[in-house]
Amino acid sequence: MITADLVIFTVRDDQLQVLLVVRGKPPFKGKLALPGGFVRPGEALEQAARRELAEETGLDGSRLALQQLRTYSAPERDPRGRVVTTAFLAIAPNLPTPIASTDARSADWVEVEGSLRRQLAFDHWQIVHDALERARSLLEYTTVATAFCADTFTISELRRVYEIVWGIPLDPGNFRRKVLETVAGFVEPAGQKRTNHRGRPADLFRRGPAMLLYPPMLRTPEQRHTGLTGM
Repeated sequence: MITADLVIFTVRDDQLQVLLVVRGKPPFKGKLALPGGFVRPGEALEQAARRELAEETGLDGSRLALQQLRTYSAPERDPRGRVVTTAFLAIAPNLPTPIASTDARSADWVEVEGSLRRQLAFDHWQIVHDALERARSLLEYTTVATAFCADTFTISELRRVYEIVWGIPLDPGNFRRKVLETVAGFVEPAGQKRTNHRGRPADLFRRGPAMLLYPPMLRTPEQRHTGLTGM
């Protein structure tokens, strides 16, 4: 039996959140789980993932960029029998509130934090953990951080994405210098400003043409250790 599962990360309410459903059927009825389900005959894995997302949460995943995370095949991972799943990772800015349907009792965005280990069904905690580590690494080597942002954003908002996903504070001046002066093509000026009642208007930026960061925005070993605390 083959399934496809989805880990969708977004930043809401100044938190890194993941889309979860409450299972309405056994096994693990009433427990939190990632959206996903069995692959139908003649259906590709990615097609199954997008279909299950729509069926279980009401969200349209047709425009989400899905990245295959890994395959999970431990013999005892599913009490229904030998079930092999392929997990996909997606990152998007503040997505709408999901509406549960089919075999999901409810669906919602949930903060990514250590207590999920005891709340998730199957091996979904391991999948979320692996997805978080992939996302943290992607922020170091690619421009994926802009996928958490709206079409236009300030440097402070981009920095906050890094702080939330990495779980560490960053020096504002050093971060701004790296983004604007060191890493070519990361962002480009939008030609607009955002008025902030707390201070002077802030310059707005949009995604630049680069896909990879050169040089990369690497964390120090100490930052890596701090950011993993509780996860």
